[in-house]
Amino acid sequence: MTATPQIEIFEPKVPHGPAAEPRPGSGAAARRLGVLPMPSLEWNEQVARETAHLYERVKTVVPPVEWPFFAPYVKAINTLKEQRNAVILAHNYQTPEIYNCVADFVGDSLQLAREATKTKAGIIVQAGVHFMAETSKLLNPDKVVLIPDLKAGCSLAASITGADVRLLRERYPGVPIVTYVNTSADVKAESDICCTSSNAVQVVESFGTDRVICIPDEFLARWVATQTKVKIIAWKGHCEVHERFTAAELRDYRVANPGVQILAHPECPPDVIGEADFTGSTSALIKFVKDKQPKKVVMVTECSMADNVAAEAPNTEFIRPCNLCPYMKRITLPKILDSLVYLREEVEIDPAIAERARRAVERMVQLKN
Repeated sequence: MTATPQIEIFEPKVPHGPAAEPRPGSGAAARRLGVLPMPSLEWNEQVARETAHLYERVKTVVPPVEWPFFAPYVKAINTLKEQRNAVILAHNYQTPEIYNCVADFVGDSLQLAREATKTKAGIIVQAGVHFMAETSKLLNPDKVVLIPDLKAGCSLAASITGADVRLLRERYPGVPIVTYVNTSADVKAESDICCTSSNAVQVVESFGTDRVICIPDEFLARWVATQTKVKIIAWKGHCEVHERFTAAELRDYRVANPGVQILAHPECPPDVIGEADFTGSTSALIKFVKDKQPKKVVMVTECSMADNVAAEAPNTEFIRPCNLCPYMKRITLPKILDSLVYLREEVEIDPAIAERARRAVERMVQLKN
């Protein structure tokens, strides 16, 4: 660790407007494989029996009054997955009924990218945001990849374009470009390698150079700079969930909850990280809770992650500062069901962009721990 992090921050001269909504795929999968009848969504004794084991996983975070609504969707989705030879990849920020009851694989962006390369299923449903679905498609060009809602975007991904990356390369010729996986395929295509919050330091140091461009999350880049001697050239992009946390509110949580452990994601502002007892990726935060089993904990990240970890850590009390990701919450059980019935929305990537973007993602996935 270095006491004086070396970092240089850039931002677009003209602020980007809202991200353009991704265009829907051609619907080729629906034409080839056909649509299925919509299953019954009746709540009855049979559905209750067949989903009881799943409710056991979430009973501490899903009230009994809500389960009769969720259960018919859970049963229908799990049945359709078998019929479609489909799997669901769910990010840690998905709600408990998705994360615990219909997902086949769960995790952070890196874990899901790795699982996407292993699955034998012909259809991948991405319970996450659009860049994650693009990443799955990059790694599985011959599979059908679906995103249940095309508007499940990302404020961080919208903060930078491929043109921005090309300008950075012109300004810093020969300097490696590490792009956070929370970016569009167009941005990945202009990069040397991708990273996630769990492996960013490892990726930055893998080049063996004294300078690395690490984009687009400014706060992640600032945190990486405190963990390495490499000079970091960064971009002024932020996650709208993590940038809203403040050091003052964390101090208030400590006063109200003596002995509480505060765990922060590196996408948080530096003063927030300064107040935390531990900083790490989503997978690292989960591991901390499971290994340390603190009596009280604040997870300074997206709301649903605390719910999902709480379901697996009954001995820990979770104090929840709640910042929801509006994009993640666009993914719901009804939309996942529609996606499997009608095979929508299919993710397509321009082949010329996909070939170059795939290399950056594959280098990340293949990097040894």
